[in-house]
Amino acid sequence: MKKFICLLFCFVLFTSINAQTDKRLKGIEKDLNAILEATKAPGFSVAVVDGDKIIYAKGFGYRDYENKVPVDANTLFAIGSSTKAFTSALLGQLRAEDKLSFDDSPITYIPKLKFYNDDLDNHIIIKDLMRHSTGLPRHDLSWYLFPSADKDSLIERIAYQEPFTDLRKEWHYNNFMFLAQGVIAEKITGQSWEDNIKTRFFEPLGMSRSQTLLTDLEKSDNAALGYELKKDDKISKMDYYDISGMSPAGSIYSSANDMAKWLKMWINKGKHNAEEILPEAYISEAMSSQMVMTGALPDKENPDLHFANYGYGWMLSSYKGHYRVEHGGNIDGFSASVAFFPSDSLGVVVLANQNGSSVPNLVRNTIADRLLGEKTTDWTKRFLEGQEKAKKMEEELKLNDTSTQIKNTSPSHIKQEYSGSYENAGYGSFDVAVENDSLFASFKRMKVYLKHYHYDVFEPYEVTKTGIDTTDAGPMRFNFATNDVGDISSVSLKAEAALEPIVFKRTPNTIDVSSSDLEKYVGDYSLMGTPLKIYTKNETVLYLFVPGQPEYELMPTEKHKFSLKVLDGYKIEFLETDKVITDMNLIQPNGTFKAKKE
Repeated sequence: MKKFICLLFCFVLFTSINAQTDKRLKGIEKDLNAILEATKAPGFSVAVVDGDKIIYAKGFGYRDYENKVPVDANTLFAIGSSTKAFTSALLGQLRAEDKLSFDDSPITYIPKLKFYNDDLDNHIIIKDLMRHSTGLPRHDLSWYLFPSADKDSLIERIAYQEPFTDLRKEWHYNNFMFLAQGVIAEKITGQSWEDNIKTRFFEPLGMSRSQTLLTDLEKSDNAALGYELKKDDKISKMDYYDISGMSPAGSIYSSANDMAKWLKMWINKGKHNAEEILPEAYISEAMSSQMVMTGALPDKENPDLHFANYGYGWMLSSYKGHYRVEHGGNIDGFSASVAFFPSDSLGVVVLANQNGSSVPNLVRNTIADRLLGEKTTDWTKRFLEGQEKAKKMEEELKLNDTSTQIKNTSPSHIKQEYSGSYENAGYGSFDVAVENDSLFASFKRMKVYLKHYHYDVFEPYEVTKTGIDTTDAGPMRFNFATNDVGDISSVSLKAEAALEPIVFKRTPNTIDVSSSDLEKYVGDYSLMGTPLKIYTKNETVLYLFVPGQPEYELMPTEKHKFSLKVLDGYKIEFLETDKVITDMNLIQPNGTFKAKKE
């Protein structure tokens, strides 16, 4: 037995050494280390597939930069949107099982799913979700700033998310449509998306280290930490981002070795060790052009890079005359590229623990040049030249700064009057509050300081563990608006580049009022002969009743001041004389009217 184990070990070691010495990749470490140095990335791992073999797998740099813990080919990384091909593949399996058709309406499987208008409700099919052809833009801040673990509640937001063009007119990336695909699979199988991915792909492919939950990643040994490169070239650790309920769009954590097994299946037409995991018909369809992304014509710098189309969870393009199927991935602190060349039976996966990193593309292209036998391009040199050009452009923009800021203006209200809860049904709600004479907006996973820009427009600066960096404003401005009474009624955020600013309606902050204090306001009032009634329910909530109208719930905002819950711009102020309520002012857009207490 001991002899057998020894022989087995020697065989594994031998094949590993063979894999690392493929003559096409001889000396590749020099090139890959140059990429690591040029990008100032903490680390990355890479695996290369040729047919049904992994011919190269190696880690570079550190998975834990502070403690100099090295990356290897089994280190776990967040793969972000490279998850999408897994999600669409679930539907490919279910179609083969006669559980659905790609021409079905997704509403058939998710009754709670509604779109912005009847035309979309009546005509969107599952295939539109898979190829990004719904006409909806990304609306990414809806899930990024307003996360939820409840997939169904996220699905319900889609009804309020405006399209920017007609159905099937233009390709536009949308994470919510991959959420919907994951939920369709859940409804059909009775299993969570996470369990479906595990039982249908991870287990049969032997992807034993791969995870779908952040909590499992955090418990794993050999998991990478995420980092970002600050403007001063400082490598700074980032917190993991829990994508939570949006998991079908990007919540897989995997290693280069595990992802190589996923690529082997695609290269081998859906088979793993002669067992069919995905139908060959689906494989062909998923990596065929389903929607044109852009024209992507060749240019002088890249005469052999052209066309950009989309399949199902895959981006399709040419690379030096070779058909390439690829999908990148980005989430806080991590970047990825998962690519294969089906006509050449070659695949490359690159996983990096750097935010918004160029590493995956640089490594993929550098290795592809060698594998495909094409003339090599010095991608590292190109990257450095591009960085230098971008730096010069940034300096020129600073010199020619034509800011639209109008100096010496002031907000129209005191800070306290901007406070409240702001909500949009397609996104969620956030709070604005005054702290130490400054205005802050608090989201579920982020807090920003609102610095006055001009008029009622404020710039956001993220509050971090180390304080507020006022040199780096966020991309959006908070543009507050008033109602006819003059109260702050909403704020607009340019949350979606393809649309007009998204409006969040304000609900003023309320204060606690005891039941005994509420009783002071209870009674009959007369407004120019019209009887009005103030009363409580359950001794905790105050109501106004006007004959011929529904009852109005009153929300306490300040001492003796209330807002009508369902009517924006309508308020009541009770008047007190000698500690007795004698009158109330009804403040509304067309004026203020006094009613006397009887």
